[in-house]
Amino acid sequence: MTMSALGEPCVLLKLGEIVLKGKNRELFERRLISNIRDALQSVDVKVDVRKRHGVIAIFLPEGATAEQAEAVAQRVADVPGLVWIHRAWRVAKDPETVLKAGLELVGESEEAKRGARFAVRSRRRDKRFPMHSNELDRYVGGAINDEYGLPVDLKNPELTVFIEVDRDEVFIFTGGIPGQGGLPVGSSGRALVLMSGGIDSPVAAYRMMRRGLHVDFLHFSGIPFTTSESIYKAYALVRKLDRFQGRSRLWVVPFGKAQQSIRNSGQDRLAVIAQRRLMLKTAEEVAHRIRAAALITGDALGQVSSQTLTNITAQDNAVELPILRPLVGWDKTEIMAEARRIGTLEISELPDEDCCSLLAPKRAETRAKIEDLKQIEKRLDAEELCVQLADSIQEYTL
Repeated sequence: MTMSALGEPCVLLKLGEIVLKGKNRELFERRLISNIRDALQSVDVKVDVRKRHGVIAIFLPEGATAEQAEAVAQRVADVPGLVWIHRAWRVAKDPETVLKAGLELVGESEEAKRGARFAVRSRRRDKRFPMHSNELDRYVGGAINDEYGLPVDLKNPELTVFIEVDRDEVFIFTGGIPGQGGLPVGSSGRALVLMSGGIDSPVAAYRMMRRGLHVDFLHFSGIPFTTSESIYKAYALVRKLDRFQGRSRLWVVPFGKAQQSIRNSGQDRLAVIAQRRLMLKTAEEVAHRIRAAALITGDALGQVSSQTLTNITAQDNAVELPILRPLVGWDKTEIMAEARRIGTLEISELPDEDCCSLLAPKRAETRAKIEDLKQIEKRLDAEELCVQLADSIQEYTL
């Protein structure tokens, strides 16, 4: 049996905007590597994660299979901060070995079997290697052309062989998996997401994870006037999102009686905005307790009556913490497409008893006045009520 020239499988990770961070780059890279190691605890193979110049390499143990390398690649593809994940091969650092590995890699590809146009792209991070990048391209590319008769296409190839000469070895691979991009989770601090069972708030949570925030989730349940369906749904959504950050926490507030008090205030058209302000006040109290520095909502400007510019301003007035609205300029089609991509849409579309339905008036106010809302809150003693609600929260661990 002929011995393979491909050496050991590994996974090569390409960084995104982290490389632009200048003197702070090392801090972001350390956070990213920590997140990668945490994510790979769920994969049944021990790995060695090493930082190289501009890339991160994941080395698998001797004898590891291509299937194990694929499992590692698929898992780290969910880690924000990476733009490309390549399942690569680690080969000896000499031109002849690289040539043999390139021939074997192309020979095993489906593209070669159908006569695809190809190109070779080399990068020499270690300048001590005896061949320049363009020389290595011609050396390997010429052999592939001679061996398989594949046409060369440097502008629009169907198959690209990537060769990266590193400090101790050469990485060779074709193709890759797109990463999540953005910044490593935790590099921007901590925030609290107001998590409904709808489509928007899970997408908002994901978008802020990509900007480096580690998020906790706060769900308002209509209990005791609704069932626990919305809690199960929120829990399922948090589980789905947890693959992007790990160690997610879901907090649930029994909100039904507070809603009843708002409804009994007699301000029917203002009830929805009054409820939203009380939710934000409660979320701010919880955020202070868990040391979160911002609140996150799935608001999109003009999508519903509570999200007009006037009503958003009225909600912002309720709290001192910043409210982050990453979807404010998105339309519903864009939000649904993103929810489908990250896997939350199917869960969000499941039926449940939304606590907001308890307060749905025939006609909601689109231009709420802050003074009118403050009068409602004064009658409710909202400052004390939000503390009581925060005291009543329950944590649901994953």
